[in-house]
Amino acid sequence: MNYQLSRRNFLQASIAIALTQLASSCSSQENNLQILYLERSIPPQLIRDFHNLINDGKKINFKPEIQLSQIFDSLINLSKFDKLEQNNKVEDRVLNKSINYPDLSTLGDAWLASAISQNLIQPLSLKEIAAWQNLPASWQKLVRRDSQGYTSDDGEVYGAPYRWGSTVIVYNRDKIAELGLKIEDWQDLWQPELRDRLSLLDSPREVIGLTLKKLGRSYNSEDLNIPDLESELLALHRQVKLYSSERYLEPLILGDTLVAVAWSADVLPLRKRYPELEFIIPQSGTSLWADLWVKPRVELLSSEDSESRLTAIEKWIDYCWQPQAAKQISLFTDGISPILSVLERDEIPQDLQDNIFLNSAVLNSENSEFLLPLTPAAERQYRDLWLKMRQSHQV
Repeated sequence: MNYQLSRRNFLQASIAIALTQLASSCSSQENNLQILYLERSIPPQLIRDFHNLINDGKKINFKPEIQLSQIFDSLINLSKFDKLEQNNKVEDRVLNKSINYPDLSTLGDAWLASAISQNLIQPLSLKEIAAWQNLPASWQKLVRRDSQGYTSDDGEVYGAPYRWGSTVIVYNRDKIAELGLKIEDWQDLWQPELRDRLSLLDSPREVIGLTLKKLGRSYNSEDLNIPDLESELLALHRQVKLYSSERYLEPLILGDTLVAVAWSADVLPLRKRYPELEFIIPQSGTSLWADLWVKPRVELLSSEDSESRLTAIEKWIDYCWQPQAAKQISLFTDGISPILSVLERDEIPQDLQDNIFLNSAVLNSENSEFLLPLTPAAERQYRDLWLKMRQSHQV
């Protein structure tokens, strides 16, 4: 007997296992609506209130996931499994119709272009949602994309943004004061006293982007043939203790670093436990991020049931855009709902009226930008410059 496992069989088995794990915490009841969301990005009371509101007998399962990268991997696995099923290459015992496939999922805006170009998600139908018309034009523009994932005024809507934040600089206030330093903008990261005391995100777009901002350029610059850019990046590299996009705040808490470039959603939960940590929004502008609802491109249901699910999806997206839900998202998660920007000040809870993300002139100006997809030629420039910087020796 031949016990060798072929690559195809291994792939099929791996995808089946991944999908089973994806559904393991969900109810096994067939045809339940499934929403996969980023943990702590939706308040539990919002889910409870939505269940009470619809009360139409349809079971909706909300499954949290810790990291956006895990959600993106789930979308890839779903897409592979769907293709195998369509080609009749998965045995019936593996294609378990009771598995609850996510009908809607959280995705970060930085992942949107890749998800579209890989055909992992499909356009949303938002024409019947009145709240879509109330969404500021800048947010509508962010999620209108062509089939390759590039922003397009004529593109279809591939995401429904429900909260946002920014990249910030966080530092140990007491230790920075002892050194007589001030941290107000990106240029302050180059201060010689911070040599080997800086944590940076392990992200070419963020690191090259903040250097571009220091030079008065855009995060989304397509041509990196810019005077002083390379030398500034190499000088910044000499300041760095570590690069990480997951555990980058631990060295700051332990005192191994004094300053870190961070995503606001990671910083805000730490402020009560570590009051010595302070964050600022760089005065010259910063990058923005958004969490979106997207629809996985998996069609394994009858057209009648698909229509029913679509209606439920529209209800949930519309619910997240209602003023009361927007306030809950902004109060009880570490992000801000874009809907708050269209509310009158007296409609915003007192606890939010002084929120820096709502009131920052920098964040509400053109100086702060979402990281938009680059052309392949520009991507190569970023990659090559990033590798050159990371491979250089600190001296």
